[in-house]
Amino acid sequence: MAKLKCSTCAFRAKYDANPKSILGRLWRWHTRWCPGWRAYMKSLPDDEKKVLIRQYNLNHNIEK
Repeated sequence: MAKLKCSTCAFRAKYDANPKSILGRLWRWHTRWCPGWRAYMKSLPDDEKKVLIRQYNLNHNIEK
C-alpha cells in the first residue's frame, strides 16, 4: 500500500491556516467520506488519533 500523505496534505494545511476558508472547509467536509483519511486515522496509534480528533473536532465516526 502506498504511504498516505494525509499528514502533509495541502488541503489540511489550508484548514490549519484558516479553518473558515473555502479550501479548509472542503478538507474538513471530505474527511467525512475519504477512504484515505480513514486509513490514515486507522494507522495512527491511539494517542495520536485522540489528539487529531480533539484538534479537528472530529465528531463523525472514525472507525478504530
